[in-house]
Amino acid sequence: MKIKYEFVTGAVEVEVTDDWGTILVDLDRQEYNINHKETRRHCSLDAYNLDDTLFPSDVDVLRDILRAEDAERLYSAIAKLEPRQQKLIRQVFFEGCGYTDIARTEGLDESTVRHATTRALKKLKKFL
Repeated sequence: MKIKYEFVTGAVEVEVTDDWGTILVDLDRQEYNINHKETRRHCSLDAYNLDDTLFPSDVDVLRDILRAEDAERLYSAIAKLEPRQQKLIRQVFFEGCGYTDIARTEGLDESTVRHATTRALKKLKKFL
């Protein structure tokens, strides 16, 4: 059996017995496989769900989609409110402002702000 080795300076053919030839071919194959192993990322088996998907088991995709749809409906309902009511809802529920803070900056009584918020919420519920 003839084994051919290629070098930068040229190629060399060597005559070997079949036993040695089989061993050399096997070693060349192993070296090739080692040099061409997969380099992509591997993940732990713990990351697979029972249906062999790559989502962590604690992520509920359906719940996330429903939350996004609910948020979209909420924002479109808020857009239907009057501008003053939109501002009030934004300040109270999104920015976390208290009734007394809003009343102080607007120059109103706290109960007025509270009642205006209640009216805005009732109107918002009708749109939802």
